[in-house]
Amino acid sequence: MTRWGRLALAATMLVAPASVAMAGEQPLYEPAPAWITPAKLADPQNVTGGIAVLDFQQRIDGATVWNYADTAIKLSTPEELSQYSNITVAWAPDKGDLIIHQLAILRDGVEIDALAGGQKFTVLRREQSLEQRELTGILSATLPVEGLRAGDILRLRMSTTIKDGALGGRAQATMPLIAEPVRIAQAGYKLSWRADEATRWKILANGAEPKARRNGDFMELPVALPLPKPTELPNDAPVRYQRLPIIEASTFTSWTDVSKVMAPLYATEGTIAAGSPLAGEVATIMAATDDPVQRAAMALQLVQDKIRYLAVGMDGGNYVPQPPARTWDVRYGDCKAKTLLLLALLRAMKIDAEPVMAHASLGDMVPSRVPSALAFNHVLVHATIGGDSLWLDGTMLGTRLGDIRDTPALGYVLPVRAEGAEPVKIALHAPARPAIDLQIVADESTSIDLPSVIDLDMVVRGQLANLLTLAGSQLGPKEARQLYEQFLGHYVGEAQYGTLTATPDTADGSVTVKARGVFGSGWERQDLRTERWISRVPDLISFEPDRARAAWADIPVATPAPDRARYRLRIKLPDGGRGYTIDGVAPLDDRLAGYDVDRSVTLADGMVTVDEMLTSSGVEIPAAGVAAERDRVATLLARTPRLVAPDTATRRWNLAQAASRSQLDAIETIYKKQAAEADEENITALTSSASFQRGIGDYKGAAAMLTRQIALLPSADAYLARASARREMGDSAGALADAEEARKLDPSSIAAISTVANLTAERGDVAAATKMFDERIALGGKTRDDYRVMKAALVGEYGDAQAAIAELDAVIAAKPGNPAMLNQRCWIKATRNVALDTALKDCTSAMELSDSSAAILDSRALVWMRMGRDEDALRDLDAALLQVPAMGSSRFLRAIVYKRAGRASDAAADLAIARRMSPSIERDYARFGLKP
Repeated sequence: MTRWGRLALAATMLVAPASVAMAGEQPLYEPAPAWITPAKLADPQNVTGGIAVLDFQQRIDGATVWNYADTAIKLSTPEELSQYSNITVAWAPDKGDLIIHQLAILRDGVEIDALAGGQKFTVLRREQSLEQRELTGILSATLPVEGLRAGDILRLRMSTTIKDGALGGRAQATMPLIAEPVRIAQAGYKLSWRADEATRWKILANGAEPKARRNGDFMELPVALPLPKPTELPNDAPVRYQRLPIIEASTFTSWTDVSKVMAPLYATEGTIAAGSPLAGEVATIMAATDDPVQRAAMALQLVQDKIRYLAVGMDGGNYVPQPPARTWDVRYGDCKAKTLLLLALLRAMKIDAEPVMAHASLGDMVPSRVPSALAFNHVLVHATIGGDSLWLDGTMLGTRLGDIRDTPALGYVLPVRAEGAEPVKIALHAPARPAIDLQIVADESTSIDLPSVIDLDMVVRGQLANLLTLAGSQLGPKEARQLYEQFLGHYVGEAQYGTLTATPDTADGSVTVKARGVFGSGWERQDLRTERWISRVPDLISFEPDRARAAWADIPVATPAPDRARYRLRIKLPDGGRGYTIDGVAPLDDRLAGYDVDRSVTLADGMVTVDEMLTSSGVEIPAAGVAAERDRVATLLARTPRLVAPDTATRRWNLAQAASRSQLDAIETIYKKQAAEADEENITALTSSASFQRGIGDYKGAAAMLTRQIALLPSADAYLARASARREMGDSAGALADAEEARKLDPSSIAAISTVANLTAERGDVAAATKMFDERIALGGKTRDDYRVMKAALVGEYGDAQAAIAELDAVIAAKPGNPAMLNQRCWIKATRNVALDTALKDCTSAMELSDSSAAILDSRALVWMRMGRDEDALRDLDAALLQVPAMGSSRFLRAIVYKRAGRASDAAADLAIARRMSPSIERDYARFGLKP
């Protein structure tokens, strides 16, 4: 269902409040006027459930607008009976009458008056929009309908009247219309107005072409519903291309007429009395500076900072702003009140300023709409100083002198002038200051395999700065820190912070966030080399507009609203930067997908420095240029600079050779501090620290972190991780105990069952281990074959190799072409030194079917070794380690090959790495008769 379809359905039992009128605070109970023709209900037998009738009629009569709604709902199910048996109708009594014409139950062809027994609506006063800082004065009339049964049709006919004195005798109306694919048994809409009144109307959707006809003194416009399904548009189409299923009408003669009518509401003469507090504020600003721009900035800051936002929609508040003196006294106001106050201040300082009406999201559509005040939902100030246009919004926060010339993306706005005006489009340009100014210094000087230690300095401006300031003042220290961490996560990713502070600067309208933390390494293996992205551009810019449909071919692409961000990254490289290079297009000064990108990159003295400024200004890309722009953006993004490490780079398995320990020491310090502060609500530091310790081969340290984690928040994953660490340290009994605890916590965990079984087999009880798998295999289901493969792997390592191979043969026959299964069969044959000819075939076939071949190359290398073909084995091991340099098994096997070839020093180096990566590796391979 479309958004506007949902709005129309929402009106079924909840009528939107009227605009402005005078009335009492109780609903009226009166028959509908003669001009309203009640809808005839469809045969109830043909209505299976849901809305049977949805009929709306609107009449414009002079300055009064009458809104009529007729709804009938079939209550076919207990759920529908519960949902609709309590009627709630909202209205604003100071703006119009609520009139109940009929509330009836239709049952078995008989109409029952639900109000005949004297039951009345109960009126409640409640402010449901206070959390949105809006005081509406809306009342709720509620009534639990008595005697309803499943199968009944509940019908409500009601009206509201609207007469807004602020419109100078004009009237205006709007209504969302039902559009396909919404399905309702009956739906209708009719607009009527006096034939001698100049009334303009328009349906914003495509495909509706109703004809007005005269009926006595009135013109009538019936609209067949549902409307055709709204035209689908690409998400990046400019707003003016939207075709909303809405009808709107008004008696305004033009946009100039709207401007004139609104002008008296923003008259400022006499609103600042001599000697008043506001006069004192004016005097203070004027004494502070002679610069009119600076005076305007000070006045705007006064309104933004000293007047909190609260919309008051009562007592004519829809369009009439409260007086400046009142706003200053109560220290709250909505956009109208803030605008009038700011106007009064600026005009008192002889600054040329006027109000402008705007729409926060549909401003681009204004020229195509019917002239009325309904086309706008916001008002701000346009000041002109020295030929410069300043768009000053009192409802914003954090605007300072440096931002005073920034332009809001509001599309067309309507100047409010006594002589009237036509809509004007705000000419957008880039902001003067970055909303985000982020500087990161990353210490990666020990090894590219370790997490990065960063010192972060971020200056946040504008609305984001005020949200952070507000959060910091209202939240407790722990909650505020969590918010700051979540905020930083959008810009730098997940991290463990040793220190984190946020300091507001009221004078600058900014917040400075400083932090020191540990982040995941940005280095990754790509195309047999280790590289790191150093530009933010690929993360922030994309351009993939869809204009394939013929109907979309001429639609331009809207780009992001004006914004500016600066990102500076400095990375301290290992080994003083020796051998590190930059690949791709480093310096850049170009426009991509509506962004102006200015980038510089330097690599010198062991430090790489990247400085990027990304600026958007809300430009549109013409349809004719979309294809070329897409190709150009894709090309430049593909050539984004990457930092490439040399093959000789210090790795996590040879940290003792590192030229600097500063990165490693900082990681340990931060993790130690965060681990000490861990609790059951936040164990991330413990899991991160354990992962880090495992990565550098410190299994004792990893087990200690996991022990603390289990004490705070035990989990199957934590027990399995500690089981793995204990096994590496040679504690098979402790490892088995942990695996059993994991299985208790999650009896269905495949990982837990597999770990228990393998540790049981390793300790000598192969029969008990295989029984565990057999029990699961007997249950069948989707995991049956997974358990069969795991059983085969276990038996192949600890039991009868031929039985294991036979099991795999059966599984592979049922699921041919699975590279993991083929590799497993190859590995069993290689380790047990059987059927080597078919083992070679298995590994080669697996390699042909797999996208990742490192593990398969490792298996095939062992086959070559068993066959006495060490040169072939060495070739496969070299290839595997090119893909995954940290693969301990390949290091171990290559050490054996090196030793056979008389390359003792190379063998010793690989063996040391293998032992560091996996202390248990010699015990594992000893079972197969393989020793270095």
